[in-house]
Amino acid sequence: MTHVASVVAEARVFTQAEFDRFGALSGDCNPIHVDPGFAADTPFGATVAHGMLLFSAVRGLVARTWPDAELCTQELMFPAPTYADEPVTLRLEPQARQAGEPWRVLARVAKADGRLGLDGVCHLRLPGADRP
Repeated sequence: MTHVASVVAEARVFTQAEFDRFGALSGDCNPIHVDPGFAADTPFGATVAHGMLLFSAVRGLVARTWPDAELCTQELMFPAPTYADEPVTLRLEPQARQAGEPWRVLARVAKADGRLGLDGVCHLRLPGADRP
């Protein structure tokens, strides 16, 4: 096993304009993401972030924190909705790296109430790390 890096956290607030731009860019214009009038009449009561918008922000944090790391794979779940203008915290929680294995980093978008908008794991390959 090798050294475990520190937890990285970044405060973030996603806006409706970001939901709209991500919908236009990705082609995912589901009204639950981009139509506040429609979304108000759903069980969510308001628009919610695209899951991949949340992961894109997490991926950006990974790239800024470990610029030379290669993202091999990721495992993602989106257990709770993330709303426009809701403060959240992006968190990266590095795990101990096993020799020959990709480095596991827990990736989360945490809401103020403790629920997770994104709960996942990124598998990273570090430059110069031994390969299986």
